[in-house]
Amino acid sequence: MQKYSFSKDTNSAFSEALNSRVNSFFKMNKIDRRANQEMFSKTVFIVGYYFSIYLIILFGGIENIPLLFVLWALLGLGQAFVGITVMHDFVHGSYSKNKYLKLILEIPVIAIGVESKIWKIEHNVLHHTYPNVSGLDDDIETRFVFRFTKDQPKKWFHKYQHLYATFIYGLLIIEWVTVKDFMKIFKYKKMGFIQSGLKFISILFSVLIKKIIFFLIFLIVPMLYLDLSNGMVISMFLTMLVVAGVVMTIIFQTAHVVPICTFRDENDNFERENWHIHQLMTTSNFAMDNKLITYFFGGLNYQIEHHLFPDVSHVHYPKISTIIKNTAKEFNTPYIVHDTFREAVIGHYSLLKELGRN
Repeated sequence: MQKYSFSKDTNSAFSEALNSRVNSFFKMNKIDRRANQEMFSKTVFIVGYYFSIYLIILFGGIENIPLLFVLWALLGLGQAFVGITVMHDFVHGSYSKNKYLKLILEIPVIAIGVESKIWKIEHNVLHHTYPNVSGLDDDIETRFVFRFTKDQPKKWFHKYQHLYATFIYGLLIIEWVTVKDFMKIFKYKKMGFIQSGLKFISILFSVLIKKIIFFLIFLIVPMLYLDLSNGMVISMFLTMLVVAGVVMTIIFQTAHVVPICTFRDENDNFERENWHIHQLMTTSNFAMDNKLITYFFGGLNYQIEHHLFPDVSHVHYPKISTIIKNTAKEFNTPYIVHDTFREAVIGHYSLLKELGRN
């Protein structure tokens, strides 16, 4: 990991101006960078929606199979929205400093089946420090199935990756709630992010307990309570996970894996940019004028703002976006935006198609 570093001198004036202007905005307007009443209300609504759908499935007395599948799909949307709105701010520390509130926020994280400590390493440390750097950014780890950059090896089947990508994306949450966190524990222990001994054992035990709780609530209890075959309940449970997987993956991929974003390899030999410019080169926004998308996507359509200021709660991104955009224009640096989510999705799949053929 030490092979790849960022310049402290190149474009330092941009970094200084950007930090100064954004920090001044919060100070002058007396706005807390972390969660506000809007974020608290959103949390109640999103988490409430998630658990309400679950309770309707259990106690609604619904016997119509197609309708139950629809409800489980809606539960999958809830799982995705909890992940990208509540959990995302929580793991970045941009929600609150209050230790009791942090403890409470672990409840929705457990309820979507993931381990926040592992995701902090994967997302905060690796992805946010080295976005689109092949070999360091786990978000563009190909796992042999994909080719996300020209630096990654091309296989014959990659020419079909734009066709099978959605199917694979649907499997990623299934992997996450089953084996991924366990695999990451050992990987990050080897990389030095997790200490050996009691620290390693405690995280391993924590992951195990949280997975058991998740599967008890969302699989075992419905199997015991609903008047359906176990196979049918399992099919509905998998529907939830597939929907969540597709939604979450596409939202994150459209922010980085699109044609107009830059990609690097950890062994690249070139003049390094500073960290802020690298974020701008490798990150894109979309649908910035769509308030509905901003609300349900946890502000991740303002991905540039998020990458430059990950300690800021996403409810503030629209407010600071003008500052960032104007500063980027002043210093002649990129500020990549897709006008719509549809445009960003098309860009992602067109890049998959291009990289699969060339």
